[in-house]
Amino acid sequence: MARIAVIGAGTGAMATAARLAVAGHRVAVWERGETYGGSLRRFERAGFGFDTGPGLLHLPAVQRDLFLKTGKEPLESVVDLVQVDPAARHVFPDGTDVTLPNASRAGVIEALDRALGAGAGERWSELLGRAREAWDRTRRPLLEEPLWSDWQVLGREPYPSVGRKGLLKRRPASTLAEVAALELKDPRLVALLESHALAYGFDPRTAPASATVLPYMEQTFGTWYVGGGMRALATALYERCLARKVEFAFGAEVRRLVRKDGRAAGIELADGRIEEADVVVAGVDPWTLAGLTADSPGAAGQARGTGDVLPPSTPPSGRFSVLLALRGGRAPDAVHRTVVHAADRAAELTAVFGDGGGLPQSPTVTVLRPDDPAQRPDDGHEAVTLTVTVPAHATGGTGGVDWTADGVAEGFADRVVGAADAAVPGLRDRILWRETRTPADTAADTGAAGGAVPGPALAGLDGRALVPANRTRIPGLYTAGGWSHPGGGLAHAGMSGALVAGLVVHGDDWHGSE
Repeated sequence: MARIAVIGAGTGAMATAARLAVAGHRVAVWERGETYGGSLRRFERAGFGFDTGPGLLHLPAVQRDLFLKTGKEPLESVVDLVQVDPAARHVFPDGTDVTLPNASRAGVIEALDRALGAGAGERWSELLGRAREAWDRTRRPLLEEPLWSDWQVLGREPYPSVGRKGLLKRRPASTLAEVAALELKDPRLVALLESHALAYGFDPRTAPASATVLPYMEQTFGTWYVGGGMRALATALYERCLARKVEFAFGAEVRRLVRKDGRAAGIELADGRIEEADVVVAGVDPWTLAGLTADSPGAAGQARGTGDVLPPSTPPSGRFSVLLALRGGRAPDAVHRTVVHAADRAAELTAVFGDGGGLPQSPTVTVLRPDDPAQRPDDGHEAVTLTVTVPAHATGGTGGVDWTADGVAEGFADRVVGAADAAVPGLRDRILWRETRTPADTAADTGAAGGAVPGPALAGLDGRALVPANRTRIPGLYTAGGWSHPGGGLAHAGMSGALVAGLVVHGDDWHGSE
């Protein structure tokens, strides 16, 4: 039985802890904050409740596998898992409005044809058919196996895009934006595709063509919600850890990785205490990891060598949310999720992903209106959450936006609410109060540099959309969670827990479950 120290109580770290405890190890989790769950937080006020992190779940099979492998109770016995149908409503700048059913290829084709014109649904379906090929080619190496030592092969684009005519040859599309322009043409279909990348923090102009797997996963495996709010999923995972005798220490900031004979041998806490361990699992972002190992943030020195997949030099995008307490009940025909597309998508992308960092005048806004009594004081009120992908919080001279500057958050919230009025008519007149959550708040809650939110790993573009491996160059030190292979999002972070547990239990030569 090994002593294992886990740094951080995010969902990926807790997934690792639960699996290792079931394997017979003694596991202790050290969390700098006062609660578990990482970005899966909940804000409550005057009978209203809001998710302040992810609001929906995709690929629930990952969570089902976790709960089955760590105990006799399946996922559905500990949380109320609800399929969201319709999956989403999309409102475009020209007034086009389309509602897409959940996990129904035929239904999506019909809805797109009806709203955008004959042939639109088939073009979308053909693109997702090619996305399925990319999914089939990369699912195992990207999601079910530790990152290969020759990860460069994953830099090859797996998406079989339609060729583009050039002077001398036909060059396939290499980015998502090129795929959209070549294969969809209709600006509304283009916006539909690119909005999936934007929701994960990707710039479609630089994201690989394989980002087409993001809408493919959603349309194929469905969209889900946890009754009582997504925080309930974090609570169920925490309780599963406790049931498996995982120990938790909150308010326990780890300052340094302890090494002995070149390998991880424990952790040093902020109060100077040393906790010995045979294995250390770090569920932190790469900049924090660099500090723990006394390495340079850019290359992360001994933890991440020049031959490894490196993290970005500065934090990527984050999440901005406006939590709205509304008078008046939820309309019977209200859709759980509505995406209000930006009037000028190019300007939005330049603002969010430009070198200087900025805030778009017209953002793409996701409006979440769950029909959940646990989120409102009574049926005469409604809790609505608005979310936007934005630059991370500027810290230490890095790019981004200073979200703590006077008027920045509230001024941008006004724009966001104005855009959301297209999804909830009369929205402004119904507001009792509102609360804003910025990347600066995310940084305070999770410790992630700049409050950045990691996206899932993707193949293509010479590996620029991959993330660091779970193994490090320091023996006995592993990384889990959204900042490590296979990347961010609840499903991918959960997969990292399975991969790290496999490496610890079976050794670094383990290649994944058969």
